This record gives sequence, C-alpha cells and structure tokens, in this order.
Amino acid sequence: MSLLVNVVSVFVDDEGQYGNPLGIVWASSWTRKNEQRIAADLGFSETIFIDGFADGIATARIFTPAQELPFAGHPTVGLAAWLRSSGDDVRAIDVPAGKVQVRFDEELVFVTASPRWAPAFELDQLDTPGDVDAVDPDAYGDGLHYVWAWRDESSRQVRARMFAPDLGIREDEATGAAAVRLTSKLGRDLEIVQGRGSVLHTHSLVLDGLVEVGGRVAEERTIEVRS
Repeated sequence: MSLLVNVVSVFVDDEGQYGNPLGIVWASSWTRKNEQRIAADLGFSETIFIDGFADGIATARIFTPAQELPFAGHPTVGLAAWLRSSGDDVRAIDVPAGKVQVRFDEELVFVTASPRWAPAFELDQLDTPGDVDAVDPDAYGDGLHYVWAWRDESSRQVRARMFAPDLGIREDEATGAAAVRLTSKLGRDLEIVQGRGSVLHTHSLVLDGLVEVGGRVAEERTIEVRS
C-alpha cells in the first residue's frame, strides 16, 4: 500500500525561504485510525488529514508526531493555500476546535482562530533577540515553550523560537498557534521571525478576542509513503 503526501512550506519569508514543512493527506479508509502512525513516520511537526471538502469548507484533523491537536496555525494556513493553488475556492476549514475562517491578501494566507483553541504555551519573554538565539532546545525536557523577545517594539517586530517536547517536537520552525497566544496576550498586531527565518504576521481582532495569523506558503513536493 502506498500513500501520496503533498508537502508545502508554511510561513516562508519574502524570498520563499525557510518555512515549516507540512504534510497534507487526503483521508481514506486506509489512513483512518492510522493517522497518528502516519504522522509519526513522516516526522513533520504537523500533518493534516482532509476528511472532506464541499461548498468552500474543508473538514480536517491535525496530528503532531505524538498526538492529535484540535487546532494549529501552520497546518490550516498551509492547507488553505494548497487548496487554493489546486483551484478550489476555500473559505473555511473545520477542525475539531471549530470553524477556522480563511482570508487571502495577495500572497499572504490568513486564518482566524480563538486563542482558547491553542495549546497552553509558556510564553517566555527574554531581553534580546540574541538571548532567544542562544537558547538550547535540550534545556526543555517537557512542556510547551514559546521563547520570544522584541526585535523592535515600536514596529511590533518579534524574534521567537518554540520547543514542545510534549508534542514530540524538539523545536518547531514556525508555530501559528503560539503566535496566536502571544498576539492575544500583547493585544497588538505582530510580525514574528521564528526559527531559522520563517515569518508570521498576526492581527489582534477586537471581536470575540479572535486573532488572525498568516503568511506566505511555498509548494515543495509530493512524496510517496509505503506501508
């Protein structure tokens, strides 16, 4: 049995570099009840499984190598961009946490979510971007940690890294859900450079405390997994 997995890079910079790889899988009778094993074998920080698509709404589930998540930012942004590139008119993505609204702004893809849907990250503020760069991921043996510092507070620019041993992720290259949490806490729109150089944009929306997170997505490749 073989499985085709579409892979895109989410939250790339203006030059299409960096970004967090995402596995995208159309669910089938073979993948159902095997999602966790498939996600662990792929080894991406997250893999999203599409259960259906109709009337502009996709239904999907998200898995890290260790567990299922009710919501995550980089998989929903990546899926929205991938569906659009395939010619589909996608307006929302239904995940277990709720309905994620989708918006396109030229090359940027945004999703809107409640901070309550995001995992309970520890938001660890450091003094400088250099302090963030110097953090050793192995210092975190458990938990979910979003380490950040202002690059330029006046222009709302942030440097960040994320470590999530509890999700089976030593370090995540770009984390939409953590960006949602930080934006909600600060109550400000942000431009976040995370990991090696991935770029996330957020908007703090007053209505219902929602946050919009987005960025650029680059299509990479299709891989075949055999079992």
